[in-house]
Amino acid sequence: QVQVTESGGGLVQPGGSLKLSCQASGITETIYYRNWYRQAPGKQRELVARITREGITNYLDSVKGRFTISRDDAKSAVYLQMNNLKPEDTATYYCYTEVSRGGYWGQGTRVTVSS
Repeated sequence: QVQVTESGGGLVQPGGSLKLSCQASGITETIYYRNWYRQAPGKQRELVARITREGITNYLDSVKGRFTISRDDAKSAVYLQMNNLKPEDTATYYCYTEVSRGGYWGQGTRVTVSS
C-alpha cells in the first residue's frame, strides 16, 4: 500500500522559515520526479518546485531564491526549505511523487504566513 505523508507545516510570521518533509513508502515503480504543489483557498493548485532523479530542479517564479527542494532517495524523502516567507505563500502544500504512469499525492500540510 502506497503512503505519501507530508509534515512541517504551521503558522509563521512574514520573513520566517519552514521546512516541509514528504515521506513516501510502498512505491515499487521507479520514481522520476518529486514535486511540491500548493493550493490557496479559492485558487487552483500550482506546481511550486520539482526535482528530477538527477537532481535537476525547477521552481515557480515567485519562489525562486527563497525555496529549495531536495531529495534523499535512501529515505524516500523530499524536502522543501522555505525562507523569507510571504503572506501570499499561505496555502496547503502537497507532495506529488511522479512515476512512469501517473503518481501519488499526499494529504497536504497547511502553511499560514501571517503576523
